[in-house]
Order: sequence, then C-alpha cells, then structure tokens
Amino acid sequence: MDVLQYLDPIKWTAIEVAVLVIVLAILFRWSGVVRYIPNDRLGILEKLWSFRGSVSNGFIALNREAGYQPEVVRGGLHFFMPFQYSMHRANLVTIPQGQIGYVFARDGKPLPPTQTLASNTDADDFQDVRGFLEKGGQKGPQRKILREGTYAINLAQFIVLTAQSIYAVNLSSSEQNLFTNMSSMISERGGFEPVVIHNAEDMIGIVTIHDGPALPDGEIIAPTVANDPSDPNFHNNFQDPEKFLNAGGYRGRQLQVLADGSYFLNRIFATVELVEKTIIDVGTVGVVVSYNGRHGTDISGQAYRHGELVEVGARGVWSTPLLPGKYAFNTYAGNIVTVPTTNFVLKWTKEQFGEHRLDENLSEVSLITKDAFEPVLPLSVVVHIDYMKAPLVVQRFGDIKRLVEQTLDPMVSAYFKNIAQTKTLIQLLQERSDIQRKSGEEMREKFNSYSLELQEVLIGTPRAADGQNSIEQILIQLRERQIAVEKVETYKLQERAATQERTLREKEALAEQQAKITTSALTIEISENEGKAQLARTRQEAET
Repeated sequence: MDVLQYLDPIKWTAIEVAVLVIVLAILFRWSGVVRYIPNDRLGILEKLWSFRGSVSNGFIALNREAGYQPEVVRGGLHFFMPFQYSMHRANLVTIPQGQIGYVFARDGKPLPPTQTLASNTDADDFQDVRGFLEKGGQKGPQRKILREGTYAINLAQFIVLTAQSIYAVNLSSSEQNLFTNMSSMISERGGFEPVVIHNAEDMIGIVTIHDGPALPDGEIIAPTVANDPSDPNFHNNFQDPEKFLNAGGYRGRQLQVLADGSYFLNRIFATVELVEKTIIDVGTVGVVVSYNGRHGTDISGQAYRHGELVEVGARGVWSTPLLPGKYAFNTYAGNIVTVPTTNFVLKWTKEQFGEHRLDENLSEVSLITKDAFEPVLPLSVVVHIDYMKAPLVVQRFGDIKRLVEQTLDPMVSAYFKNIAQTKTLIQLLQERSDIQRKSGEEMREKFNSYSLELQEVLIGTPRAADGQNSIEQILIQLRERQIAVEKVETYKLQERAATQERTLREKEALAEQQAKITTSALTIEISENEGKAQLARTRQEAET
C-alpha cells in the first residue's frame, strides 16, 4: 500500500507534518543512510556490524568484516545501509612546499627485531590501504616520506606527522602521547624540512643511518654504496632508503658525505651532522691518516719500519698528500695532518714562537761551559719539508708538533750542550759565528735522516739564567779590559800627536823668523857689497 495515502494533507495538521519531517530527518541522520562529504575532505568508514563478523587479525577489515574499512569516501553525496556505518570525516593531508611528512601505519606485518622502520619496497602507496596490506606492508613508522602535495589518506590506517599538525582518527590518549613525542623528536632533528647545505658556508653533512644491518666487527664507518647514477640501486644521497639497503648499505655513520644542495631525508632513517669542510691553505699540504678502507700494502719499503704508507683509499697514511684547496672530507673516517711546505722557523726562545706555533713549548737551551758557567742559549732553526716527503714525516712522527717536541728539541739541545762543554764562556761569545756555521753543516745531515731540510741555524747571544749575574760580571770585566786597551791605544795616539804638534810648532816658529833671517842675510850681503865697492873706490882714488 502506498505510504502517501496516509499523508492526506486535509487530515494532517502543519505541526504533525513538521514533526514527521523532523523525525524522518533524525532517522536518516542517525541511520547514516545518506552522507555528504565536501570535496576538500574525505570520509573514513567504520562498519558497525556485518554478517562476516569482526576483524579477527589486524586492524583494517579487508574482507568486509565489521571495523575500519580500507577505502575512503571522497567528496559528494553517498547512500549506505541504515545503521551499519559510522562516518569519520577528516581533512585531506596537505604537505606544504619545501616540507616533509612522516607516515605511521597502525596495521600491517610486525617489524622484525633487526629492523627500525617499515619497508616500502612493494607497499609504497599510502593512499591504497588494501594494496598496502596485501603487498605485505609493515606496521610502524615508514621509510618512505611524503613530499609536497595533497593526499587522500585513510587516517584510520595511517597517521601522518607534519610540522603543522598530526593527521589521525580516533587517537587514544596513549597514541596521542606516542605521536606527540615522535613529532617532537623529528622536529628537534629538523626533520620536517629538507637538509640544506649552502656553498657559502663551507659545510658538509655527515650522515648516520639508523636502519639496516650492523657494521662488521672492526669497522667504525660504513662504506659508500650505489653512489653511481647508473647503478640500479642509486639511492641519490640516502633519499631513497629502500635502494640504499638493497645496495648493501649498513647502519651507522657513513663514509659518503652530503655536499652543497638540498636533500629530502627521512630523519628517522638518517640524521645529519653539519661539519666544516677541510681547507688546506696555500703553503701547506694535508696528509691523510685514514681509519677506513681496505687493508693496503706498505709501500714505504722493508727498511723503513715506521708504520704503513699506503695508496689512496686504503687504511693507513696515504702516500699522496692533499694539495691546497677545499675538500669534503669525512673527519670521522680519518684525520688530516697539516704540514707546512714553506720555510718555517723554530725558536728556542721563551715566550716567542713562530707563525705555525709548532715551537710554543720550546725555550732557550741550558748550557754548561768548559769554565763552569751556566748560560742559556737562544737560537732559531729554519726548516723546510718537501711536500712529497710530508707523508713520510707524518708516518714516522704522527704530526709535526710531536716531531719538534719529541725529536728536534732534544737533538738540537744535546748538540749545543756538547759544543758548550768544549768552549769557555769567552770563546762561546767570541766564536759565535764559527759555531753557527759549523752547527748548520753538521746538523743538516741529521735533519735529512728525518726527511727534513735544514736551511739555517741562527744563534743568539748567551745570557745568564734567571737569578744569576755571573755572566754579566764576566762581560763587565771584558768591557773594562777593552776600555783599558782602548785607553792605551788612545795614549799612544795622543803621544804621537803631541810629538807631531811640537814639530809643527817649531816649523811654524821657523817660518815666522824666516823673513827676518832673510832680511839680515840680505843686509849683510848688501853691507859686504857696499864695503867692497868702497874699497874699490879707495884703491882707485889711491891709484889716481
């Protein structure tokens, strides 16, 4: 019988019609027969009852049992069996530009004890719950991350963590705490944003992987795997965890580093530590002491028993140094010892040191002379290291400062102590030039035996140790003696000057009287001539 026969408008009042409409609306609303989903949202179905019973295994009802259904309801008007479904409306998952979303699966296969994150080798579509579970998807945090975009994800099966919010349905208080803590941990690692390394900052990224097989015994850093773009397992700088693990990658700190660029990394899978690039300045080379690599063959020769000198890439001291420049060197995989290749000065002088500060712990050499004086000798040594011999120096001594303090300091000190024992203090002061020349010649051969080139030895003036004045007394006596010698010479010169002065005065007086003498002589001669003339006249007159 048609129901409309009972809805005769003549027999029904307006109030009864309104009540009937309200009752029918409530009935439709509570029964869930008709549901409307806006286009910017989705619906997650929870089946309240089913002739197939409840879910016996897992969390999602894949076989139409009662429970959360794998498919989501998109925007539009939808009709359902009355009182059979509960609709949970949820927002679409939106990942903003330049950010990362993390996915946690409630249902799936459990993770094995050796696995940290769920594999997404086959089950990698988070918008297809049925396909995810049928392909063997695992529960727990996923290796795959979500990049920018909008996703229609069943939030009963997957919880999505973003920087702005946690996308989920029906979270219990314990789950809420779990994902809040998880989101905080990711945020502390900067995991909601990509790793950005700027060229101007001269930084590199050291990567630590938290999933995969452990390193073999004896290894401290994981080797590089599948770094060639032509390799089918090329993981593109750890941005594809599945390919990295398929290529045989290990968990732990990685040898491969991240250079300049942006990297979208799952920060639960991989954390990044930014360190400075290694810069080798002009005038130096870098000798690499590698803690990683194959066990190479010592190429320094059987007669040279000071450690292993190996080829580049092997474990040990690399035979080829790094020339000046910038290097993306993993400082956890090795150490770079900087060796100066320009001439550098080692100063045995208290509170003075050279540019490289290799001699900051050196002081004057304490001597004992033949005549029992105890002066201290300041000196400087100019040294050069051939850049191709730098690995030999590092192989033998570890670093240049250790070479200076443990080898050159005692060798140079002993040499000058031996010289001082054969010289008096006066000789040590007066023969400094000869000692300097001779020491340079004799010590050059000793330096060559350490792969060093001695350029010059410069000796300062010996001085008394602190609190002593014996040397100063000797110097005072030497100065007085020299003054006396100079006085004797001065007196001799003064005597000679006085003699010369007397002779000069005599000659000057003689010169002054010379005119008178000349006049007298001329007068006498004139008188004689006049007398002779008078005599001649007288004779003439007499004769006349």
